[in-house]
Amino acid sequence: MQPDYTEIITVEPGKRGGKPCIRGLRITVYDILEYLASGMTEQEILADFPDLTRADIRACLAFAADRERRLVSIPPE
Repeated sequence: MQPDYTEIITVEPGKRGGKPCIRGLRITVYDILEYLASGMTEQEILADFPDLTRADIRACLAFAADRERRLVSIPPE
C-alpha cells in the first residue's frame, strides 16, 4: 500500500515556480529524487535537511510513482 502523499506534497504557484514541494518548504520532489538517484541515502538526506522526515521522502517516491503510472503510453506503429 502506498502512503498518501496528498497531505505532504504541496504546489504553490509562487513557490519554486509552482513545482511540487514538501509541506510548503522550498524543497521540491525533484530535489529529493535527484539526491536519491545520485546515490544519497535516506539518512544522508535527512542529515542535510533536518526539516524533512522519512515520510516526506516516501511521499516523494509515491508522488513520482503515481505520476509515472498516469503517463500515457504511445502505441507502437
